[in-house]
Amino acid sequence: MKVFRIFGRNIRDSFKSVFRNLSLSMASIMCITITLVVVSLAIILTYNVNNFTKEVEKDVSIVVFLDSSITDEGIDDVSDELDKIANIAGEPIKKTKKQVTEEMMETSQIWKDIMSKWTDEENPLQATFEVKVVDLKYIDEVANQIKEIKGVDTLSYGEGLIKPLISVFAAVKDIGIIIVVALILVTAFLISNTIKITIFSRKREIEIMRLVGASNINIKLPFMFEGLILGMIGSIVPILITCYGYIKLYETSNLTKISPFLILVNPTPFVYIVSLILLAIGMVVGMIGSYGAVKKHLKI
Repeated sequence: MKVFRIFGRNIRDSFKSVFRNLSLSMASIMCITITLVVVSLAIILTYNVNNFTKEVEKDVSIVVFLDSSITDEGIDDVSDELDKIANIAGEPIKKTKKQVTEEMMETSQIWKDIMSKWTDEENPLQATFEVKVVDLKYIDEVANQIKEIKGVDTLSYGEGLIKPLISVFAAVKDIGIIIVVALILVTAFLISNTIKITIFSRKREIEIMRLVGASNINIKLPFMFEGLILGMIGSIVPILITCYGYIKLYETSNLTKISPFLILVNPTPFVYIVSLILLAIGMVVGMIGSYGAVKKHLKI
């Protein structure tokens, strides 16, 4: 019961301090709000870019074209060699000349009219294997190993387009993470400075608390709760902007017109997860900023 009383009193004192130093508190809240809005944008961008990368990885495969003269036994030998290569995801999909021809015939009546007259000997198309890799960073390595297999003619996997696209996505993701970390540090610094000013304005009060025998924890807690309260209040507007803004963006944007890979993450439960992250960042950073100021400037 005593612990609950102490916590209750400290929380009450923290709220009083926030309103007593309203101008300083509003300055901190505004800084936290602006910072968390940018943090929210960075998190949303980073997560969606990561989702774009996964969509690209799911769709990208190496198409292995076999020699036109290869026999059924030779195709089986190529399949056995593919099974020995590391970093290949799942079973390679085999397509014979006949299957490739049938697929092409279904795409166009003109192709159907032409190809339906071909005999097996006249068919110029090549049997293929479709190979996926466990991670796109291995795609060149896997492709080079496949080229060495007897019976393989050529490969195609969009190497001129996919690798630069993945590099751009990776760079954007890394920049987003750096921005989030940097903004969190800036927020902690701003809150710390605000608490420092509050501490300086309440020096006499702190000295009295020491004289009457208040413990270090009783002196520290009100300031830490004050930082927590500032963080909570400062996160309200960013959370509202995140929820409403992202849902609106998801409903109105159609990025798949630009590229089939640009698929936004579904708002549910994504916006709620981001909201909880923003609230946690505001509260934790507020407490850490306050604790740093108390520890350094009160010397207790």
